[in-house]
Amino acid sequence: MSTVTQTALQSSYPPTLPKSFNANQPKTIRLYPLSNYTFGTKENQPEEDPSVIARLRRLEEHYSQYGMRRTCEGILVCHEHNHPHILMLQIANAFFKLPGDYLRAEDDEIEGFKNRLNERLAPVGNQFSGEGVNDEWQIGDTLAQWWRPNFETFMYPFIPAHITRPKECKKLYFIQLPRSKVLSVPKNMKLLAVPLFELYDNTARYGPQLSAIPHLLSRYNFEFVDEQGNVTAVTPGGDPGTRPSVKVLAGGDNDTNGAAGKDTNMSLA
Repeated sequence: MSTVTQTALQSSYPPTLPKSFNANQPKTIRLYPLSNYTFGTKENQPEEDPSVIARLRRLEEHYSQYGMRRTCEGILVCHEHNHPHILMLQIANAFFKLPGDYLRAEDDEIEGFKNRLNERLAPVGNQFSGEGVNDEWQIGDTLAQWWRPNFETFMYPFIPAHITRPKECKKLYFIQLPRSKVLSVPKNMKLLAVPLFELYDNTARYGPQLSAIPHLLSRYNFEFVDEQGNVTAVTPGGDPGTRPSVKVLAGGDNDTNGAAGKDTNMSLA
């Protein structure tokens, strides 16, 4: 029997169907397309500290006065070509950072976090109007906690055994984006949409906290919705279609090639 005939016979065999793999399914999150959101810019927001040393010194002052510093950052997820993208800030074409910041000592955690998100991303004045301008942030699950054991740059996803008084705890929250929203970024920063595959196992470029986001989001299933509100793909399964890439949404010099192609391999702890 010829090879061609054997191949034809083999391809005619019925497929072996696997057993159901749907027990204890995780929560399903609906993701809306990047094109549903409006992006703009607002006045510069200079960094509080001119250097890493200055930032750690301010942390030490905060700790001596108020105790452990609380920091909240948001994982904002949308999709492009049916692949999840994370909205992320880039500072000085070098540092990547999630929206959010440390809480003031007197702040309630959730309300304080919403205020910090608004400082970074809410539109100002009459810049925009209509749907999505004043929508409140929907703070979802806590996806990770990172701990700073000492007055140094290293943070860990656990408290080392010999540490009894960590200096900072950073919580990463899942932010459920509505169907549409208006976001404005300070002019001295860029707002990027970074696909999950770009973050995965890419600590050299994004650092351990940001490169861990694909692992954190693997707990969810996703529904990908088009501009008309129709579900076009779901996970598990679905065809991602065109290969996505990092997109500059607002801020900076709007040089897409510069953001995606430059050697910007640091994250801001």
